[in-house]
Amino acid sequence: MPVPRAQFHDLKDRAVLITGGGSGIGAALVEGFVDQGARVAFVDIDERASLDLVERLAAPLYIPADLRDIDAVKKAAQTAATALGAIHVLVNNAARDDREPLESVTEESWDESQAVNLRHLFFMSQAIAPHMRQAGGGSIVNFSSIAYLLNMAEIPAYATAKAAIVGLTKSLAGKLGPDNIRVNAILPGMIVTERQKRLWLRDADIAGMQERQCLKRSLTADDLVGPCLFLASACSSGMTAQTMIIDGGAL
Repeated sequence: MPVPRAQFHDLKDRAVLITGGGSGIGAALVEGFVDQGARVAFVDIDERASLDLVERLAAPLYIPADLRDIDAVKKAAQTAATALGAIHVLVNNAARDDREPLESVTEESWDESQAVNLRHLFFMSQAIAPHMRQAGGGSIVNFSSIAYLLNMAEIPAYATAKAAIVGLTKSLAGKLGPDNIRVNAILPGMIVTERQKRLWLRDADIAGMQERQCLKRSLTADDLVGPCLFLASACSSGMTAQTMIIDGGAL
């Protein structure tokens, strides 16, 4: 059953940049902002999925980039600002939850995890902040995860990155608040996407999380769209440096 979606009228014609927007949660976010009438650009490394999304929605601007490359991050930010004007909303969504237990982590795999899951959030925010100042303010929404709160043994590097995003969110909120730029974080629980089912989630995993949750159903990418729209909109104008957990009541 589709998740009902409210209309946030102040998002109409707002310039929005979303990272990792080609598939999964990111694609749902792109569609959600497009449905609000926002002018949307998204960054993704997966060209096929991204072009399919652009064709289906016939609205967003796709910017191909590898977010592990900081020069590419800065160029993507400038491309979005050139195409859309001053950016009002940045959604730092891109991530990859590789499983790698303590014994298997190497220097290279640790650095890769931080590059994929953490580093680009800072540098994209740094690149977009001047454009938000030009717009008179804005909203940055960082995607973290409840994973670091669950003592999950197989994801030490990923959990570290997701915990660090909360600290980054609060620090950026302190720095950018005087410029009327709000910074908040969303912490999803188990979101059942096709990629998750293909790589990690088995029926027993899904059933186990549903048993733990207050809401006895699987959460999907659509469950994150409304909270993200709220944080991007004027409805949350007094809210910054906060975290919003969307996990069906698992914690």
